[in-house]
Amino acid sequence: MKNAIILHGLPIKTEYYNPNRPSSSNSHWLPWLQKALMIHDIKADTPEIYNAFQMEWDAWVKEVERFEIGPESILVGHSMGGGFWVRYLSEHPEISVDTVVLVAPWVNTENEIDTDFFNFVLDPGIIDRVSNFVIVASDDDDDDVQKSVNYLIDTLSGATINTFHKYGHFTQRNLKDNTFPELLDIIVKL
Repeated sequence: MKNAIILHGLPIKTEYYNPNRPSSSNSHWLPWLQKALMIHDIKADTPEIYNAFQMEWDAWVKEVERFEIGPESILVGHSMGGGFWVRYLSEHPEISVDTVVLVAPWVNTENEIDTDFFNFVLDPGIIDRVSNFVIVASDDDDDDVQKSVNYLIDTLSGATINTFHKYGHFTQRNLKDNTFPELLDIIVKL
């Protein structure tokens, strides 16, 4: 059975604790994509990383590993969630999946934040263990994300890039609502 794990990015602490904002796994287009994939008969989960703003690698791994990750899995990550999948797959060469879709992936290439979260060696062999590896980027995203995208494209030969014009960081503010039909089309057409 196909399944998808849709992973949120890095919230700032004030967003995380703001009672007027949805949780990270329920923000932007994530819940919409979860429902849309389920309509396409793909079991979809959106893990919520406890205290995600603290960037504790083990907490992210523990939450994600509650879900099945195997040959029919689709792994979607937004921003730091995309960076998480890159490290996770680099450190787990025994894992093969169907599809990886990184939306505005961030891997801290310029050490913008002092963290051990991205202290790893990117395994270019990931590409051989994934049937479809897609990077979704916007031409007007932040420089640090664009540098991450370029780094991933340069390192992961064979990855497909989908670049959008003026989609920013693919957040609700950039997309004007909580849907992202272009992303759904990319996933279901693979």
